[in-house]
Amino acid sequence: MRISPKELLAQRGQLDKDVVAVIVDGKIVDLHTPIDPPEKLDVLRQDNPKALEIIRHSTAHVMADAVQKLFPGTQVTIGPAIDNGFYYDFARPDHKHFTDADLAQIEAKMVEIIAGAHDFRRDVVSRDEAKKLFSQMGETFKLEIIDAIPADQDISLYRHGDWMDVCRGPHVPNTRFLQGVKLTSVAGAYWRGQESNPMLQRIYGTAFPSKKALDAYLKQLEEAKARDHRKLGKELDLFMMSDLAPASPFFLPRGAFVYNTLIDFVRKQYARRGYREVITPQIFDKALWERSGHWANYRENMFMAFGADAAEDVHEGRTPRGIPLSDVFVSASDKTKEKLAGSHLDYVCGCKAMNCPSHCVMFGAQRRSYRELPLRIADFGRLHRYERSGVTHGLTRVRTFSQDDAHIFCTPEQMQDEIAKFMDFFYAVYDALAFNKIEIRLATRPEKRLGTDAMWDQAESALSKALDEKKLAYIVSEGEGAFYGPKLEFHITDAIGRSWQLGTIQVDYNLPERFELEYIGADNTAHRPVMLHRAILGSIERFLGVYIEHVAGAFPVWMAPEQIALLTVADRHNDYAHQIRAELEAKGIRVVVDDSNEKLGGKIRNARNLRIPYLGVLGDKEVEARAVALRSRTEGELGSIALDTVIERLVKESAYPLS
Repeated sequence: MRISPKELLAQRGQLDKDVVAVIVDGKIVDLHTPIDPPEKLDVLRQDNPKALEIIRHSTAHVMADAVQKLFPGTQVTIGPAIDNGFYYDFARPDHKHFTDADLAQIEAKMVEIIAGAHDFRRDVVSRDEAKKLFSQMGETFKLEIIDAIPADQDISLYRHGDWMDVCRGPHVPNTRFLQGVKLTSVAGAYWRGQESNPMLQRIYGTAFPSKKALDAYLKQLEEAKARDHRKLGKELDLFMMSDLAPASPFFLPRGAFVYNTLIDFVRKQYARRGYREVITPQIFDKALWERSGHWANYRENMFMAFGADAAEDVHEGRTPRGIPLSDVFVSASDKTKEKLAGSHLDYVCGCKAMNCPSHCVMFGAQRRSYRELPLRIADFGRLHRYERSGVTHGLTRVRTFSQDDAHIFCTPEQMQDEIAKFMDFFYAVYDALAFNKIEIRLATRPEKRLGTDAMWDQAESALSKALDEKKLAYIVSEGEGAFYGPKLEFHITDAIGRSWQLGTIQVDYNLPERFELEYIGADNTAHRPVMLHRAILGSIERFLGVYIEHVAGAFPVWMAPEQIALLTVADRHNDYAHQIRAELEAKGIRVVVDDSNEKLGGKIRNARNLRIPYLGVLGDKEVEARAVALRSRTEGELGSIALDTVIERLVKESAYPLS
């Protein structure tokens, strides 16, 4: 007989006041949802990190309740928990935007609702009953949600006080568990993420089990705002954005220098670690993407390209090559399809979204011997992916980017060693960049995938074995692998405690199979290679966005666009400034001279705002002694130092890490 965990815990004397939910067979179940009594049942308490998602989801419901009480007629859509909090999407009948004052009012109403200590209750209803209820409430979006629930799933309603929503849960037992609540921002969001659907308003918030935990997070949030790479990118003249190229950054001279320096840093390591760099095309015939599997599995995220005859008419909405336009534009709106129905698409191509298929073409273009393996092919080529406007964000989510991308073609016997070498490479780079907290996740086979179960078994085993041999702890992320193979994801914690997924390595038996890649083994017969996809930094754009925030725009000396600013006290010191500038530049040191008429204090402030690592003040004493009054960004005042010593110091600090 099924029983709720709340009743089961009460019978066992385990229903403590801080129990939020239970864990049964590794799955979190709230106290309201009936279960078959298990042999083992673990309680999930309020202070357990795993309880956060439940707390945040429940807080989203309370927020929606508060919004509808304050703004009658507002419709609710979906309100999930997310990494740092929760959100709910709303459709206001007056189409007005929520303001900061509205958020404050909503938050106050939420506190009032929470103080009421309302129990959450779960009811299972029929589909017809649910539709009748929400139809009477005027909740048209909820009717769509109900229609989308599979026929074999229960339709459950969660209530607290006099408010209810159709929801799978889980939820906390009572609103008293929601003690640390804060609404953070408002943004636009299309219903179901489709631009052809109505625009909704999305209110973001966060929640914690205590006010103390919330305060710690808000402090981190304030620090994150100060470090926001979009803000610093503008202040430091690193990059800009334009509506003429949405979600595609323009790197200004200072930012381009840092960008290229990161690439050069990795490139120097490639030369030492047996990688060979290649350059591949930007646009490929649809046939390549069909063969790789991306046309069937990734097309909605790709940009298409067409030949010059695209304006000419054809019959029955087909291209001369026999491709139905409905197949080409599967993700287009009906209006777009209608507009293009008479177009002549002579040459259907896909802009390069990833490098791996082109590397397979290169590998397969000639006869290969086992003596050539492992073959490590690196590519910094530009990639293009269609990211919807609602999810793009500064440098960390863009439509055009480059990766420190490489693919390793090896024999099955070489695979373990190659994974181990990658890990050594990865940790050396991140140690040099001052990231010292790294979490590894093993992402296993997703539901939608290529290849046989035997291939996936072997690939997942190879990755886990490599981790075990390195004695590295990891978390298994079930179903989170790429469609072509499992992967290791490296999640990096930045200076203020946020986690970012950057580097990765993936085992792939599928692309070599699809491209029929072969090498001739020592037995003089053909064998299929294993393909490893790997990136250290990942997207250079994304990494740079993360790194700017990690160092708060203060790049290390070797990476800084200018390593020292020479600041003159008076005009009579200008000649000396330009003389030593020439000497510094001759040693490869990047230097800027400020010999403007501004006062010294202003010059110092301007250079500090640019986070230049060293400031060299030049006055009468320095001219006479052939010295520099040196100020370090990290060490403060260093005093008047002989020029030769300054040069020696800067040359040493200019060397790339791992040199």
